[in-house]
Amino acid sequence: MGGRGVVGDKWSMRILWACAIGSAIGLYMVAVERQTQNRERMLAESLKAMESESSSGEDV
Repeated sequence: MGGRGVVGDKWSMRILWACAIGSAIGLYMVAVERQTQNRERMLAESLKAMESESSSGEDV
């Protein structure tokens, strides 16, 4: 019996690295998506605040 287990050592390390890189890419994509959502939310809130200020100024 030459090999240890079903997957050899070299291939198990490759699979491990592939999983680690895939997880890192996934976490990066989630971080970018959340940052984009936060930026859009901040822009919407500032626009809403500007509109409320301008409308309150027109009423006076």
